[in-house]
Amino acid sequence: MLTIKCARCKTKIMKYKKIGRGNVLRCYKDRITRLYDAEIADNLLQCGGCGNTIGEIEEKQVSMNQDAFTYSGHKIRK
Repeated sequence: MLTIKCARCKTKIMKYKKIGRGNVLRCYKDRITRLYDAEIADNLLQCGGCGNTIGEIEEKQVSMNQDAFTYSGHKIRK
């Protein structure tokens, strides 16, 4: 389970169940377990603290902006 935080102000954005190795390029909506301080406007996922754009919301996933967030926690092995 990963905790995704804003890179600019370190506010918690969401908890995400990452399966497999690799970078967090996209977050599937069904694996997001909790939203903390996130705002959704114009199909963009933004930080509630500073307004930083974390990702772009699509039909089944959120395409993440690699420079906009950091994460901590453990990835689940396949």
